[in-house]
Amino acid sequence: MEKATRVNELLLSCGKEYIGIIRLHKKIDEQKIYEKIKEFTGKITQLPPKRSAVKRQLRKREVYYLNILEIKYNNILFKVGSEAGFYVRKLAHDFGLSLGVNAHLSQLVRTKVGWFNDKNWHSLTELKDAYEFCKNGDESLLRKIILPFEKAASHVPKIWVLDSAIDSICHGAKLASPGISKLHSLINANEKVAIMSLKDELIGTGTSLMASDQILNDRDGIVVKVEKVFMPVNTYPKYKRIHS
Repeated sequence: MEKATRVNELLLSCGKEYIGIIRLHKKIDEQKIYEKIKEFTGKITQLPPKRSAVKRQLRKREVYYLNILEIKYNNILFKVGSEAGFYVRKLAHDFGLSLGVNAHLSQLVRTKVGWFNDKNWHSLTELKDAYEFCKNGDESLLRKIILPFEKAASHVPKIWVLDSAIDSICHGAKLASPGISKLHSLINANEKVAIMSLKDELIGTGTSLMASDQILNDRDGIVVKVEKVFMPVNTYPKYKRIHS
């Protein structure tokens, strides 16, 4: 459970999708609403709400798409896909102001976070039933519901390391180029990466200190600053340590 909570932080940086309802405090012509909604895609400047977990200053976030699904009376049913850190409630407020009226977000459901979406949701009832079947020896339903630990890192660029490097990483070592077997192309310097075993097990995460082409040409340098380790020590046998 502790590991799952820690790896869940990888999802915070993912793009997200929501379906919600904006309630306008005054009737507005529908054509005007459809025209104005076009202004709220692309790079959007937002001032976070007063009650938020971040410093309250203007910042830019990208809205990938914003579609009106239905307009009924003063209610606008919409779907929005956005970069992490975008405040949908602030979108509702700002959209109302752009129309010259007050507005608020009356309902909101998050339908997608990275790879996870509402099509692979499971109810608590389904989970309970699967658990009861598991206690009676049938694990098949539970295995369909509980996804592999590595799924949380499916959106993160990956670097696969040799078995000989794993235990050193688990003990807190940084990753040097001799320990690398293969990697994704187009990794940028200062980008979050997942460190994987050759069996596709998630070892940990860190920040790449080099771009992909630099890593491939490096012979003995430190290439990843390891920040979180999920694999227990001694999972793989100890070898001569890589640079720390």
